[in-house]
Amino acid sequence: MYTLYLAVFPVLWGGYIIGKRICGIKVKRIDNQNVTFTNMIMREFVGYYLIGLVTFGLSIVVSILMIIFREDKRGIHDIIGGTYVASNQTGR
Repeated sequence: MYTLYLAVFPVLWGGYIIGKRICGIKVKRIDNQNVTFTNMIMREFVGYYLIGLVTFGLSIVVSILMIIFREDKRGIHDIIGGTYVASNQTGR
């Protein structure tokens, strides 16, 4: 149910879920448009859930390291979904 929430609500609320709105961040597509259902399914279900299940959680650790060390701050789930997390203050 939580993965479904993470995939559906950003599409309906322009990239936000409750926690992201509170933190002042949102999910956007690489082309700076609002996310689609396909983007969010690829990001949340494939990028987090399926790959995390197949790699026994190792992909989560790799994603954390990617977010820390990559210049664009995108993890495996963002690359698969064609998304990034944008700050409301800076735009990216």
